[in-house]
Amino acid sequence: MAKKILVIEDERSIADSLAFGFRKEGYEVSVAADGEAGLAAFRAKSPDLVLLDLMLPGLSGEEICREIRKTSETPIMILSAKDTETDKVVALELGADDYVTKPFSLREVIVRAKGMMRRASRPTADEHPIITTGPLAMNTKAHTVTFKNKTISLTPKEFGLLELFMRNPGQVLTPPLILERVWGFDYYGSDKTINVYIKKLREKLGEGGVLVKNVRGVGYKLEVGGD
Repeated sequence: MAKKILVIEDERSIADSLAFGFRKEGYEVSVAADGEAGLAAFRAKSPDLVLLDLMLPGLSGEEICREIRKTSETPIMILSAKDTETDKVVALELGADDYVTKPFSLREVIVRAKGMMRRASRPTADEHPIITTGPLAMNTKAHTVTFKNKTISLTPKEFGLLELFMRNPGQVLTPPLILERVWGFDYYGSDKTINVYIKKLREKLGEGGVLVKNVRGVGYKLEVGGD
């Protein structure tokens, strides 16, 4: 069965170009031209990936992203003319998985989208599905995380980042390694992106003896026990 793409974009020429490109690759594509229609389509279609503009009639892209993340971990790629670092950070903090500025290359968007869907559905059968690090426990098959026996809700990228740390406790992980392992070879991000997700993990884990530490000038590591 073909994977489903939802394009939420009010500029007709861009929406048509995306729909044509993804359909040519064998995907089933739905298009919505405003925020309310986009959110309704998401709930009705249950797509495998959302391509989301930020500046939309009605509900904004930020509002849609926030609503989707209340109930779903479906990968979201932002496509926007907003190109400041602040815009990107805000979108990532709301739960977006990638951010592409307009104008963009259709081929690049397709390649990155394929990578996002591949990673979202990638099995971990070759690695033990249960990981424990101090009071942290992760089940990669059930996609659950508990901290001191309390369930922690994580976005797909937060989950992938924490899994990488938990499989390498105490090891310093460099930004290039993190981007490669969590975002994939086709990600065109920056260290700032990692900082956003590290901040979110810290907020959700709190103190409690499990810390994601910044090793200045090198990278990050997960420590159990804290200072």
